Amino acid sequence: MYKISFGKSGIEVPTVAVGCMRIGGMTDSEVSQFIESAVECGGNFFDHADIYCGGKSEEVFGRVLTPDLREKLMIQTKCGIVPGKMYDFSYEHIIESVEGSLTRLGTDYIDVLLLHRPDILMEPEEVARAFDHLKSSGKVRHFGVSNQNRYQVELLQSYLDMPLCANQLQFSIMHTSMVSSGINVNLYNDSATVRDGGILDYCRLKGITIQAWSPMQNGFFEGCFIDNDKFPEVNRAMDEVAEKYGISKTTLAIAWILRHPARMQPITGTTNPGRLRDCLKATEVTLSREDWYKIYTAAGNELP
Repeated sequence: MYKISFGKSGIEVPTVAVGCMRIGGMTDSEVSQFIESAVECGGNFFDHADIYCGGKSEEVFGRVLTPDLREKLMIQTKCGIVPGKMYDFSYEHIIESVEGSLTRLGTDYIDVLLLHRPDILMEPEEVARAFDHLKSSGKVRHFGVSNQNRYQVELLQSYLDMPLCANQLQFSIMHTSMVSSGINVNLYNDSATVRDGGILDYCRLKGITIQAWSPMQNGFFEGCFIDNDKFPEVNRAMDEVAEKYGISKTTLAIAWILRHPARMQPITGTTNPGRLRDCLKATEVTLSREDWYKIYTAAGNELP
């Protein structure tokens, strides 16, 4: 697997990251096999969050994380969501959340910490103080955000001494508003509406890596669109393109994201080692421009 620059951090990361949201119900043996399958394919960047499976995803990962294995991996986690109650970017909550993740993961440091969904009551000075403490203490090496628009990122960055390296945003064949507004510039149709403040171009201009979450999902966790009877047209197009390149539709869904020149880092969501390997194979595929647009329009998007 080839690598990409991770924002302005000065480090390189695998092009595809391995999502761990659903591993909380797996056995230690299954998680060990899951990690091994990913690493064998070059996927050594693992994405967590303190709330995934109520912390169990980090716990089971930590139980199989030996010191030797830890040095081969990059671990990213997220904080800031208090499920069903609020978002919390206070100094106290960030520090407490990181300490909890470190304990569950059984590690002394986290490679990347993201703020998980915007806290509208955020005081950037508080976040900066927390980040400074975590950085100076060696507990977190790099920082980023998730689901934030350009002005939220700009505001926070103005208080920080370290760069925000990543912004994790939903993007897939069936969730294209991030690119559709750019295709429909200067039009009055719904697709021309800029809902995110132009975050795609902003991140490219500022050198922030976009991490595409839910690359197989329809809507907001409404199920996978691949081989879904609700989406016959896009699946027909994917069948044709996948056959042309000799790949699975799972591989194609990731390759479609990677074809965008922003050099995004998709986050996988599967716990199946076979499907995970299919996701990681996408780095070996470069779709033609024609095939990228064929899938885009088959997903229900019109070209003006």
